[in-house]
Amino acid sequence: MAAVFNIGSLNIDLVYTLEHIVRPGETLTSRTRTVHCGGKGANQSVALARAGVRVFHAGKVGADGGELIATLRNAGVDVSLIETGTGPSGHAVIMVDDAADNAIVLYPGTNHQLDDGFLDRVFAMVAPGDWILLQNEVNDPGRMMRRARMAGAYCAFNFAPFDPALEVPLEYLDVLLVNEIEGSGLAGVDEPEAILEHLSRRYPETLVVVTLGPDGAVAARGAERFRASSPKVTPVDTTAAGDTFIGYFLAGIQEGMGTAAALTLACRAAAVTVTRPGAAESIPERTEIC
Repeated sequence: MAAVFNIGSLNIDLVYTLEHIVRPGETLTSRTRTVHCGGKGANQSVALARAGVRVFHAGKVGADGGELIATLRNAGVDVSLIETGTGPSGHAVIMVDDAADNAIVLYPGTNHQLDDGFLDRVFAMVAPGDWILLQNEVNDPGRMMRRARMAGAYCAFNFAPFDPALEVPLEYLDVLLVNEIEGSGLAGVDEPEAILEHLSRRYPETLVVVTLGPDGAVAARGAERFRASSPKVTPVDTTAAGDTFIGYFLAGIQEGMGTAAALTLACRAAAVTVTRPGAAESIPERTEIC
């Protein structure tokens, strides 16, 4: 099976539980404060590894990033492409309310230090037919998409966080993954079916996937349409649900599943994740997915 090279973020997550998300001008005392290893990139690498994929994580941490590397290694991720940059690792401040919704403030730190020399070392290991996975928590993902095309690798991009000013060659992608908010920002329309219609017309060769939280996920490539529902669960923390979905969805595609089956697998895995607190540590093993 081909390898996945995840050029992605590594963050130290500071998680605070509150009655509700803090409003402008408001001060609240949190019930708890916990520290977790996270970042969209790290979470997706853990999900890929726990789903059974051979995954290399490529990124940078600061001198404070030892636990981030250890978490990935313990999950079965190859960490040989993680380097130490200057200054602190990326970190996030996450508020989780009583409805299990969250709000996140992100500081990029060393995640924005991925220069050409670093990419040269990463792509020296990439073979044609491997996968490159990207998120928008690292600097200049467009440059990485172009490198993936030059290397003959497949490329998947999770356009999160969404940035309307970001200019990237989305037409180079094999898979584009967004949630409803990101998809709406990119397509300029609100309804999931309208988002799919707009983006599939604009990028007819790309598999567009829109996650819908508890309502499952939909996908399109050209005129093809796919849908999967999500199991009904009682959520505790939704922090890593989308990242779990992405890791398991790409695992299903890697295994040769059809798109609908891969969507179903990913929805089931994400449903398990939201029943647990934390980020990377909440992601299930493959054996836990029905």
